[in-house]
Amino acid sequence: MDEKSGPVDYGKIVEAFRGKRILVVGDIILDHYLWGKVERVSPEAPVPVVDVQRETHLLGGAGNVANNIASMGATAVVAGIAGNDHRAETLLKLFEDKGIDTSGIMIDSRPTTVKTRIIAHNQQVVRVDREDTSYIPNSAFRRLTGFIGDAIDACDAVIVSDYKKGVVTARLVRFLLTAAARLELFIAVDPKVGHFNCYKGVSLITPNKKEAAEGSGVVIGDERSLEKAARALLSKLRLGALLITRGDEGMSLFAEGRARHIPTVARQVYDVTGAGDTVIAAFTLARSCGSGLFNAAVIANHAAGIVVGVVGTAAPTARQLTDSFDDEGFHAASRCKDRA
Repeated sequence: MDEKSGPVDYGKIVEAFRGKRILVVGDIILDHYLWGKVERVSPEAPVPVVDVQRETHLLGGAGNVANNIASMGATAVVAGIAGNDHRAETLLKLFEDKGIDTSGIMIDSRPTTVKTRIIAHNQQVVRVDREDTSYIPNSAFRRLTGFIGDAIDACDAVIVSDYKKGVVTARLVRFLLTAAARLELFIAVDPKVGHFNCYKGVSLITPNKKEAAEGSGVVIGDERSLEKAARALLSKLRLGALLITRGDEGMSLFAEGRARHIPTVARQVYDVTGAGDTVIAAFTLARSCGSGLFNAAVIANHAAGIVVGVVGTAAPTARQLTDSFDDEGFHAASRCKDRA
C-alpha cells in the first residue's frame, strides 16, 4: 500500500509537522469541567452530591482538533461559529492562549455550544449540554465560506469536525471539495451519525465502531462484519480511505482494497473524551507530510494512545509522540493483521 523498503522513521515524519498548516472547519465547542469529590448521597434524590473543588475550560469539537494540531507543532486555521455571549469570550481566550488565530470564528446570535462535565474521583458523573443544533443561517454560511475560500490556498490539508451542531452540511462539504480540488488537498472528516451522506467524495472519514455500524447499516460483531461495514461505506460514499477506531482493540484502516487492523498502544485508558479529535489531527498531519495511509494510521494510533491515558480532553505534544515510538512495546503494537 504505502510501505517502503527498510524501517520507517516515524520521528522524522512528526518533525515535519512543524511546517504544516491545516484548515479545521466545523462545530466549535467549549468543554467546561467541574472537578470535585463525592462523600454522600443527596437526601432529595438517590444521586451523589459533588463537592466542586475546581473549574476548568478547554477547547472542544473543532477547537480540540485545532488544539491537537497546534500541540503537535503545526499551525491550525480554524473556521466555525460561536455565540454572542460570555462563553464565546472564554472560548476565544482559550484559542489565543494556544496561539491559534480566531479570525475564522464567526459570531452569530445562536448560543456558544457548551458541554459541562462533572468529574468526581476521576470519573464522569454527568454531562450537561447547552446548544442550538439547528443549521446555521445563510448569512453565517456566506461569511464562513468566504473566510474558507480566502484561507484554503495557504493550507496543506482540510479537516471537517462534525459534531452535528449546525455547521457541517452537504452544502458545506461540496464547497470544501470544490475549493480543495484545485489544490489537490487531502480532506478528512470526523463524522456524525445522520450525516454520512454529506461526506461523499472526501479523502477519509474516521468513525468509531458504533458510528461505522450505524452509518453502513451493518451490525458489527467481529472483524468480518467490520470489513463488510467498511466495504459498504467505501462504496456508498466513494471514499479514498476509511479509518475505523475500535477503542481498546485499536483501529482498522480500509483503503486500496485492503483491510489492516492495528492494535492499540495505550497502556491504560482513563478517558476517551476527544480521542477522535486527536486521531484525525495526527493522521491528517502525517498525510500532509507525504506519509502513506498505513504509516499515518500508525502515527494516529500512537497519538490516541497518549491522550486516553489522561482524564479530560487532552492533546499530545510532538515530543510525546516521537518518544512513544521508542517505547519497548512499539514494534509489537505496530504490527497489523492484513487482509486483501
